[in-house]
Amino acid sequence: MCLQLPYQTIPKAQWDQLANGSSFNKFLLLAFADTRDLQLLHFSLFLGIYLAALLGNGLIITAVACDHDLHTPIYFFLLNLSILDLGSISVTVPKSMANSLRDAFSYSGCAAQVFFFVFFILAEYSLLTVMAYNRYIAICRPLHYRTIMGSRACVQMAAAAWASGFLNALLHTANTFSIPLCQGNTVDQFFCEVPQILKLSCADSYFRETGLLVFSACLYFRCFIFIALSYVQSFTVVLRIPSEQGRHKAFSMCLPHLAVVSLFVSTAMFAYLKPPSLSSPALDLVVAVLYAVVPPAVNPLIYSMRNKELKDAVKKLIQWVLFQQQ
Repeated sequence: MCLQLPYQTIPKAQWDQLANGSSFNKFLLLAFADTRDLQLLHFSLFLGIYLAALLGNGLIITAVACDHDLHTPIYFFLLNLSILDLGSISVTVPKSMANSLRDAFSYSGCAAQVFFFVFFILAEYSLLTVMAYNRYIAICRPLHYRTIMGSRACVQMAAAAWASGFLNALLHTANTFSIPLCQGNTVDQFFCEVPQILKLSCADSYFRETGLLVFSACLYFRCFIFIALSYVQSFTVVLRIPSEQGRHKAFSMCLPHLAVVSLFVSTAMFAYLKPPSLSSPALDLVVAVLYAVVPPAVNPLIYSMRNKELKDAVKKLIQWVLFQQQ
């Protein structure tokens, strides 16, 4: 189980002594274990980000579900994305805040956190690929959009994204937690992350898990290539639109998704594929926050900022809630 020590500063030598004396079924989370001030800052910052993610994604889920005008493929996928964002941030941030207040964390809980986090993250990446395909069809083949993106096809594509995340999470979790730990048990991160656990493994097991990560990276690199090519073709068509209003509408459809994909893919790939020479506790912590905590909080803002239909639906929802309370 993961162990969080009290607030007071603990010398590194004592951390090492505890780590060497602990069995390999326990982990020490060290990301915010230095001082009480850092722990309080961590708790406050993560609490604000988590509440923002709950509010933003909750509003999008409720608005899309309740507004009949938003029952279209693009908003159906956006609803799924908001659910995945809520799931991914709820797996890591609340437990990290609890750890800052001296809460305990079991070994099985650490394995469950790895499974659900990988599940939500990889399912979200698959869903972003599906959303890129949806935008490609809407821009490049608008006359066939209703036929290709029917309700049944949308459900099947969303289900495939969720299933791919589940299968990959099952594979990674089973392989990661079946390896022996030979390098101690200190995890210099605010949650149980696969690359940090790999640092504790034996050399042979490390290469086996690294091979699995490379294999998964190759599969998802194909998704990245598909997203890039779809946007190249989409922008090519958009630039040919004679109407400035038409170009603005098309760019408004593409740019939020492109911003989300860029932030998510760049930080996640750097976290999992960066060479060991670039690894440092501070850098690993910043990158983990950028791909695990920031996107779920900012995605609702990015998607609603240039989307009049969604903003109107959210305004109607807020007005209805306020009216009901009067």
